[in-house]
Amino acid sequence: MLIGQYFTKLTEKGRCALPKKFRRQLGDKAIIAKWYEGCLVVVGEKLWEVLLIKLTGKSEIITQPVRDTDRFILGSAFEFTTDSQGRFVIPKVLREYAGLKEEVVFVGLGERVEVWSKGAWSQREDYVQKHASELVEKLAKAKE
Repeated sequence: MLIGQYFTKLTEKGRCALPKKFRRQLGDKAIIAKWYEGCLVVVGEKLWEVLLIKLTGKSEIITQPVRDTDRFILGSAFEFTTDSQGRFVIPKVLREYAGLKEEVVFVGLGERVEVWSKGAWSQREDYVQKHASELVEKLAKAKE
């Protein structure tokens, strides 16, 4: 299971190190793409399809929401492998989308990893902490 927060530096050319704990679980090949709330998502190649099914459902009809989700996620996706030290390059288009500059935060969320700029993650984490009880209530009501 991918869990925890790890901070790393981003080079001028967009290279950074994927945390060792995550590398072991993601496997040799992974995919990085745009994600929601202005961050990026990293998923191991084997779980990529599982994630897409969760997002778009199992419908065989390709509705507009499915097409738009495909455009947003698949249209921005890049495959990558890490070097012997676990480094890889985050494509410029993705760095710009997520506002990645110097410090990057990798957040493990079960089967996926989110990649945030340090500032954006700090703001998001503050929001979630302040609204945690409200969020749990909404989830409970949604399951009724």
